[in-house]
Amino acid sequence: MFAARIVQGRRIGREEIELIGRLVSAHPNWSRWRLSIAFCEELGWRSPAGQLKDMSARLLLTKLAEQGLVSLPARRPGGGRKKLRALAGPELFDRLAPEPITAALKELRPLDIMLCEPRRVHAESFIRHLARFHYLGWGGNAGANLRYLVRDRQGRDLACVLFAGAAWKVKARDAFIGWSHTQRESRLGLVVNNSRFLILPHVRVPHLASHILGQILRRLPSDWQRKYAMTPCLAESFVERERFAGVCYRAANWILAGQSRGRSRADREHTLEVPIKDIYLYPLVADFREQLCT
Repeated sequence: MFAARIVQGRRIGREEIELIGRLVSAHPNWSRWRLSIAFCEELGWRSPAGQLKDMSARLLLTKLAEQGLVSLPARRPGGGRKKLRALAGPELFDRLAPEPITAALKELRPLDIMLCEPRRVHAESFIRHLARFHYLGWGGNAGANLRYLVRDRQGRDLACVLFAGAAWKVKARDAFIGWSHTQRESRLGLVVNNSRFLILPHVRVPHLASHILGQILRRLPSDWQRKYAMTPCLAESFVERERFAGVCYRAANWILAGQSRGRSRADREHTLEVPIKDIYLYPLVADFREQLCT
């Protein structure tokens, strides 16, 4: 008998598994992309802005197939994730070392913090910087996210900051908020994750990182609201302890809520060890607990 489970933050029961089977049987010529669209339409799975969450659905279907719970159409030639133009082929930027930037912060201000939209020139720079210089790489663009490229007043690239959807389950964060399992299921969309923060390696400017965090956090709620019709009230970030001290987060008034347990969310057998991370939180509104615990 199939036991309901949480997959990619969504409860999947026998009804959902049977729905996928019916769609595959009724439409054997459909691609995985078309199947994910129909799956979203059947379940009313949409973002707060009303957009079908087909990318999230595609990832969910893939995970169910990997677990042997559903059978999906074969991947089509040329389908799947294609290499982004920003990462295809060498660029002049990648061959030349930029001039070091070592000025005082006041000499770079005012900073230009650009919200990057896909397929724009500055968005390609954002992706290329993360792919080349961040220890986690670019990571893709599945799910809700906001990308900020930071430049100085001379137009020189300084930093990249990425916010995305929150982690599903974090013991220290959940204890800090004080919400129940049911409240977390319904209100998790009000938490956003600072999943990437990169100061370019040739930029060495004291206090720049904390200044950038402060500037972006002031505009983040309204930027997220405009794009996703939802205003977040709490930000989170996970800082790998062996690599970073988290100084800029503390300087920007983030709260150290605890540490991860060194386990991967994909580790059902509790045998895999991953780096321990400090968990930082930043309330975006004063009544964040009331909003998250309703």
